[in-house]
Amino acid sequence: VQLQASGGGLVQAGDSLRLTCQASGRTFSGYTMGWFRQTPGQERELVAIILWSTSDTHYADSVKGRFTISRDNAKNTVSLQMNSLKPEDTAVYYCAARPFNPYTSLYSPSEYTVWGQGTQVTVSS
Repeated sequence: VQLQASGGGLVQAGDSLRLTCQASGRTFSGYTMGWFRQTPGQERELVAIILWSTSDTHYADSVKGRFTISRDNAKNTVSLQMNSLKPEDTAVYYCAARPFNPYTSLYSPSEYTVWGQGTQVTVSS
């Protein structure tokens, strides 16, 4: 079971990037998929999640209105479209999968059991 993230890079403030996470090895039917990010010395933080059953989404306040998460269940991919990027968006971005569990938080990184390797996003001012 693997998640492979791609699409990171170096851009200028105001530019856009699209991150893609390809799942392989199994289907992620029923899993909530998420994007998280981390900067040196900081805890990993939630960026956006998307539910399997309803495709409902949730975003961190800091990216609301600028980022869009989507999934293609047939292709086992999850994407994060990032527009109007800011220097404070600079981080390593990780995709992750959380198995269905109605009793635990959708938003805590510790509930996500499968992680991709991370892709660096750097936004210059």
